Amino acid sequence: MESFNVSFAMLCAVLLCMAHATRGQNSPQDYVDAHNAARAAVGVGPVTWDDTVAAYAQNYANERIGDCQLVHSGGPYGENLFEGFGADYTAADAVNDWVSEKQYYDHATNTCAQGQECGHYTQVVWRDSTTIGCARVVCNNGWIFITCNYNPPGNIVGQSPY
Repeated sequence: MESFNVSFAMLCAVLLCMAHATRGQNSPQDYVDAHNAARAAVGVGPVTWDDTVAAYAQNYANERIGDCQLVHSGGPYGENLFEGFGADYTAADAVNDWVSEKQYYDHATNTCAQGQECGHYTQVVWRDSTTIGCARVVCNNGWIFITCNYNPPGNIVGQSPY
């Protein structure tokens, strides 16, 4: 019986650690920290987590579970989408993917390099977006879908992000 209790206790500890590790890589603070690192790099103030925006993001992510397609919600917030397969993609992976577009953004002309995408990056660092809410789901096809929403929305035509 003592062996069972020790084994059961160890199993519970392992499961608790696994749950904490998974949650820890996709917590609200993980999304906020990744955004704020990119924002600080260009002198933009930090974003904070907004539960209302996060609820919107979670509702939309839940709608995408069936197909995991990168289709924007068309809602009232700015929005970045990410999908991936073959790894346990995290909050940091998604934000880093969006921020990787920085190399294509020319701040002096407020343009993207021809044939390149940089709108995800500019939304991350949009100075007037002050709150975010994000969500992550595993889709029915095994892909990971991550969405972050921004309030107020960025990428206003003719305006510079910072």
